[in-house]
Amino acid sequence: MDFKVEWYNKLDSTNTCMRDRFSRDSTLSNGSIVAAREQTAGRGRQDRSWFSRPDTNLCFSLFIETNAPLIEVPSLTMAVALGIVETLVPIGIRAVPKWPNDVLVDHKKICGILSERVEHPVTKSTGIIVGIGLNVNMSSDEAIAIDRPATSLLIEKETAQNINQTLESLFPLLEFWIQQWKRGGFASIRETWTNKAGPIGKLLTVHDGELKKSGKLAGFGEHGELLLKTEIGIETIWSGDVSS
Repeated sequence: MDFKVEWYNKLDSTNTCMRDRFSRDSTLSNGSIVAAREQTAGRGRQDRSWFSRPDTNLCFSLFIETNAPLIEVPSLTMAVALGIVETLVPIGIRAVPKWPNDVLVDHKKICGILSERVEHPVTKSTGIIVGIGLNVNMSSDEAIAIDRPATSLLIEKETAQNINQTLESLFPLLEFWIQQWKRGGFASIRETWTNKAGPIGKLLTVHDGELKKSGKLAGFGEHGELLLKTEIGIETIWSGDVSS
């Protein structure tokens, strides 16, 4: 995959910028990246806002050319999470993937991922835009101010990081896991994902709006959906916030 990075000083959302680019230009190349030094209106799951002050965090969106159906999008998000995890662990950061779209360090969020399938209105060509927000130089004071536990490379390593170099360091393992996903969907990443996001049998609570379910992790389905063993049997969970 040939990663081509286009940096902006400020964007409201890298995903929105990439989506607009795709709607205007159906020839957007596989591996194209839009990155912002400041993001003012980034989005997370369930329309949560996500912003970044200048040169603090890594905010970028990656275009993956694929005709995969909508049901395959969540497992691409999971593949990207594995790429982030396997980049961080060798540098001494004990990162783990959290279903469906986060990377944690000691139960604190260091990275969030938001993927969306796009189809060109004229050519009908399709792809998936993967938005990634990695906390790089977020300070401890900034992390404390967030409404849920968070951390950053700066907090974990006690050293400020170069944003450009951090992005480039992700490329090898992002490419590896995206190619794994392209070869076989979730089935091709299931074993590694389960080993890193498990263990099977751990107690979980899933919140999705006002809905709350508790049980034990029974595994993951054909497309990466969470399988939860509750009092009534194995339930299939497609979205929600998971706590353990």
